[in-house]
Amino acid sequence: MSDFLFSEFEETSPAAWKQKIQVDLKGADYNDTLLWKTNEGITVKPFYTKEDKTYQKPIAAKEGFSICQTIIIANEKEENLLLLAALERGATAIQFIAKNKFDPAILLQGADLTALKIYFKLDFLDAGFTAEIEQFSNAKHCYFQIDILGSLAEVGNWFVSLKEDYHQLEKIASSTENSIAVSGDLYQNAGANMVQQLAYTLAHANEYLNHFGAENAHKIHFQFSVAGHYFHEIAKLRAFRLLWEALLKEYGIENMEAHIFVQPSTRNKTIYDYNVNMLRTTSECMSAILGGADTISNIPYDHIYAEKNDFGERIARNQLLILQQESGFQEAQNFAEGSYYIASLSTQMAEKALTIFKQIEQGGGFLKQLKEGHIQRKIKENASKEDAQFRHKELILLGANLYPNKENFMQGNLALDPFVKQRNIKTLFPPIIRKRLSENLEKQRLQQETPQL
Repeated sequence: MSDFLFSEFEETSPAAWKQKIQVDLKGADYNDTLLWKTNEGITVKPFYTKEDKTYQKPIAAKEGFSICQTIIIANEKEENLLLLAALERGATAIQFIAKNKFDPAILLQGADLTALKIYFKLDFLDAGFTAEIEQFSNAKHCYFQIDILGSLAEVGNWFVSLKEDYHQLEKIASSTENSIAVSGDLYQNAGANMVQQLAYTLAHANEYLNHFGAENAHKIHFQFSVAGHYFHEIAKLRAFRLLWEALLKEYGIENMEAHIFVQPSTRNKTIYDYNVNMLRTTSECMSAILGGADTISNIPYDHIYAEKNDFGERIARNQLLILQQESGFQEAQNFAEGSYYIASLSTQMAEKALTIFKQIEQGGGFLKQLKEGHIQRKIKENASKEDAQFRHKELILLGANLYPNKENFMQGNLALDPFVKQRNIKTLFPPIIRKRLSENLEKQRLQQETPQL
């Protein structure tokens, strides 16, 4: 019955589809009318077929993504209560951010560490303290987001010096699993396009491979941010897995999956019409899931201007819970396998990123290119291009540069400074600065607000 049904329909070739479209355009040029290019130089077509899909190795089967909540450590007892509450309310992973040492025994008290994923983002280097933390956690599910190169790129200085920073990281890596992080999120939030993000993250990781050797490749894990280009962000994460696999093959390593931690971008978030941020983060979390993220930490809608609060954290966590438990995304990392469109985007991104990666390596590698300012300059060029597109409403943020709510006033409602801060410190080279797209527009609106009675 089914064979007879399908035999009634003739197969239509891509050429026939294109010919039909050309007829319907009534003389307009197909290429000029329906093809468009992204900022990355990727051509997007109006339709895709199996001919557009080159072979891609499927993402390894997983049990699903982990829902992560981020907690900043200031008082171990208070953060312990936040940890236990987050776990009770559905979180399956926790990211702790710390600027100073803390007591891990107090922090983790009462938590079942047998399956919980814990990410420690430490803004300091201390091999002895890192070993102490690992004593209180399950090493298999404990990740140290320590990235001396990422910190150097963002701050413009080493923690201490090149020699001492690598010495501390060597000590940490020698005794600790999952101990080397690559902060690819920095490039996205600073304004790099997707191909640049992939290339710089890969070159960043390769700098560690060159230093620590391929035998430590399994200790490297990745942080990414995803923004509002839904299908393209899915493709970006999938493209990175292709690139990481290809790079490891050059070192003689096969069948090693990249561990990817993802957060929504802050670059496209706004202080005006801030509820739209919830729509943005929902779309971005979906992109992260379908792109194959291992762990996702959503950001609250008021993340950029408000102190951490239970309401914002609950909404952010519940967005992921609804996607996972009610929307069929529990094990959705492989759902994009059959999409010719996403496969084509992934392949194009990977190929273009690989070209940039090779140029970086030929130019002396990631660290040398960073010190010479080449990477910063390229990111700034793309960020400036996006700024111009935002001003001319070619790049849209609803509620900001399109359909702004004139009755929305934020003067006096900003608990945190949401704008880039000027840092008057001496640096080894210009750092890579995170900056939101709508900052300049928001500053103008704040200055023009009439004080409310």
